[in-house]
Amino acid sequence: MDVLTPSQRSLCMSRIKGRNTKPELVLRRALWALGLRYRLHTKLPGRPDITFAGRRLVVFIDGCFWHGCPKHGVQPKTNHEFWRDKLNSNIARDRRVTAQLRADGWKVVRVWEHEVKQDISAVVGRILKIIAREDFHGRNS
Repeated sequence: MDVLTPSQRSLCMSRIKGRNTKPELVLRRALWALGLRYRLHTKLPGRPDITFAGRRLVVFIDGCFWHGCPKHGVQPKTNHEFWRDKLNSNIARDRRVTAQLRADGWKVVRVWEHEVKQDISAVVGRILKIIAREDFHGRNS
């Protein structure tokens, strides 16, 4: 049973940010400090959190709750059917967006929010590895 009234729960949920979340800001600062420049929330499918347009690389920082993290994703106990359908549709949308971007020639990196919190250097390393591979092989080859 939810300890909040429906209107209180609605207010709480409406205040959850979709942009400029703490994990996003942490990753952006780390990339910027390395001299990497990027665009934010470009008008590509799925509105990637970070876009390296010249490298055709996009990064999504997926929240564990909203995107169904297998490690930390939690199904709410109240309104179970609604949340199951909502979270499953988010996961399906993420898959469609990733497939569409890849079909359009973009490299897609999806990072869980807990990865940013636990080991930012590993996340940055994944992104740097893709950029270095591209630089080594040439951008248009």
